Amino acid sequence: MSQFQDTLALAGRILLAGLFVLSGYDKIAGFDGTVGYIASAGLPMPSVVAVLTIVLELVGGLMLVVGFLTRPVALAIAAFTLLAAFIFHAYWSVPEAARMSQYLSFWKNLSIVGGMLVLAAFGPGALSVDARRGR
Repeated sequence: MSQFQDTLALAGRILLAGLFVLSGYDKIAGFDGTVGYIASAGLPMPSVVAVLTIVLELVGGLMLVVGFLTRPVALAIAAFTLLAAFIFHAYWSVPEAARMSQYLSFWKNLSIVGGMLVLAAFGPGALSVDARRGR
């Protein structure tokens, strides 16, 4: 890869990961609300799911920023985001007034999944811990 491509890969990692880092932090700050939201979706053990979500978003996001274990982390976040799209943004099953918002959130999640799959396929670029470790 060229220096330009490596710089773009770094910027892409930061932008993709930024959403997850901020979201993970927000879930810590509003933990009770997060647990309530997860419970409202009917998921079991909402407190445990909240903690696991925070770890994946915050730690996984930071790992993407620095490019450490990029491929497996990107795949894990892709799977998580795909599940979240179907569980929390099922626009086809909400009242008309909420449909557009959920529609946009669903398809944004799928776009993020696409970005994570590209990152998993092509790696983090030279400006990463993985590159320095020969991965």
